[in-house]
Formats: sequence, structure tokens, C-alpha cells
Amino acid sequence: MSRFGINEYQKQRPIIHMAPLIDIVFITLIFFMTLSIFTQLESELSISVPKAKESKEAFRSPGEIIINITKDGKVTVNQRELTYSGLGEMLKRISALFPNQPVIIRADEKTYHKFVVKVLDACASADIWNISFSTIKEED
Repeated sequence: MSRFGINEYQKQRPIIHMAPLIDIVFITLIFFMTLSIFTQLESELSISVPKAKESKEAFRSPGEIIINITKDGKVTVNQRELTYSGLGEMLKRISALFPNQPVIIRADEKTYHKFVVKVLDACASADIWNISFSTIKEED
């Protein structure tokens, strides 16, 4: 029997194409940078929301407005501090453009009730009724 051997010169070496690999790395980098920006918008404020036994995990809809209320009554939307009259004007403009606009209120657990009521009044005057409160599920 004759054996035909393939010498080293004729063997085909595996080829790694670098262009698609670099494309995939850049796409994942862009994805994680974008994801970190969106999570930073909420977690940048030092707000500890209250705990609730019947809390349910809600998934964010695109276009939801998150209104943050600190314990001293400052209102922040998209990292912009607003007055209560400025919040009312912004909500009226958004409500005119997008009816049934969802709003999430993230109030610190030590916030006075009067500050939350002011935000609810601003929502009511802008004809926004789809309102949720942010809580954390209480662990047993």
C-alpha cells in the first residue's frame, strides 16, 4: 500500500478573519455602553424607595416618564431638576403630544407626603392618569 502523505507546506492552516471579529466586539461595546447610560439615569440619585409586600416587577415601556422625588422635595426628571410649576408645564406639553402617557413616581421613603401630592396634582392638571409608584419587594 502506498500512503500519500501531505507535507507541511500543503496543509491548510485555520484562518481567523479579524474584520468580523472586530465588528462583533464593537457592536457589543456599543450595546453595553447604551445599556449603562439608561440604568445610570435612574440610579444616579440617592433615592431609596419604600418596601412593599405585594410589589410586582414591572417592565419599562418606551417613553415612560420617571419622576424622582428626593427626601427634601426636589423633583428630577431625566437628570434635570425642575420646580413643581416647571414639572406641570412639561407634563402638559407631553400629555398634549402623547395621550395616556405613563408616569412612574420614584419617591424616597423619607419624603413628606405633601411633595408626592404636589407631583400628583401636576399630573392631574396635565390630564395624566396612568401613574405608578416605584417600590422594592419586601423580603421575608
